[in-house]
Amino acid sequence: MIKDFWANAIFSVTPTLVIGLIFWFGLRSIIRADRTERRSLEKYEAEERERRGLPPKA
Repeated sequence: MIKDFWANAIFSVTPTLVIGLIFWFGLRSIIRADRTERRSLEKYEAEERERRGLPPKA
C-alpha cells in the first residue's frame, strides 16, 4: 500500500513539474531575448547619434 501511494504521488506531481519547467524556460528565453534586443538597439542608437554628431542620450 505505501509503495503504491508514493508511486502515485510521484506520477501525479511529475507532469505538473515538467509543464511548469517548460513554461519557465520559455518565458526566461523570451525575456532574455527582449533584453538582448534592447541592448543592441541602444548600442545601435548610440553609434548613430555619434556618427551624426548628436549629443549622447541622457
